Amino acid sequence: MTTDAGASAPRVVSLLPAATEIVAALGALDQLVGVTHECDHPAGAMHLPRVTASAIDRDASSGAIDADVRALASTGAPVFTLDAALVASLAPHVMLTQSVCAVCALPESEVDRAVAALAVSPAVVSLGGTTLDGVWDDVRRVGDAIGRRAEADALIARATARIRRVHETLKAARAPRPRVVVIEWTNPLFVAGHWSPELVRRAGGIDVLAEPGAHSVEIDVDAVRAADPEVLLFAPCGFDVSRAACEAEALIATEAWRWARDRTTWALDGNALTSRPGPRLVDGIEVMASIFAPELFEAPDDRYARRLNYKSE
Repeated sequence: MTTDAGASAPRVVSLLPAATEIVAALGALDQLVGVTHECDHPAGAMHLPRVTASAIDRDASSGAIDADVRALASTGAPVFTLDAALVASLAPHVMLTQSVCAVCALPESEVDRAVAALAVSPAVVSLGGTTLDGVWDDVRRVGDAIGRRAEADALIARATARIRRVHETLKAARAPRPRVVVIEWTNPLFVAGHWSPELVRRAGGIDVLAEPGAHSVEIDVDAVRAADPEVLLFAPCGFDVSRAACEAEALIATEAWRWARDRTTWALDGNALTSRPGPRLVDGIEVMASIFAPELFEAPDDRYARRLNYKSE
């Protein structure tokens, strides 16, 4: 979608936190008229009408959240609901949704049903990137849909330049590549897939368990130990750094994880740095680089990354 000079900009409802961040990064925050209950960045989006709700307590532990999701799935009940009447009242021209994860956001089928009930159907743009290139394609797709393609190209160029600076710094120093595992969920245990292995690689590490673009997979602690990681990054999906640290500390305090106490172990704000396929993935690369090569990069902000210290026994 393009807009002519003088034409009103498209009104946008975002059904995905990453999409909200993309729209804002394109300088189009004023075009957003509705967002999800989980949209917490940037601050300017938080006052907008919330068009979704969740049956899950997002502040619960990872084990409790998993149990609730499984219980809902067993009965066919939805994890997320959409306020179709509110969406109709907002009269969006564009709705941004996703096709990657039915647990993280509204599934496409729910969006399709809601759109079919509207008097005037908006353009529905589904974001499905599972790699960095796929995420940048989604940024362009959003730019095209809301009349901000030039801004999208500029955003991608800035992101690419930041990634290149990390690469060139590591290359110039011939920095060694540590063996890394990124834990995306702790109970049950999942290693992070999709774009996360690329973040690790571009930050100067080697992801020893996950493949770029592949789904996150459940794994057991013995497989993590067998992979012999030098660095463990705990970044539970949707958790801030404090919650990530709490979950990681509880896990490593168990006998099964005793071996990990002498490894380099960090908790990350997965909500900001790794979970959302949007502009802040570049922040994730920069934070990881500062962990993998602390002599080359400034220490990460402790609001987003926290080193965990254990006494090896």
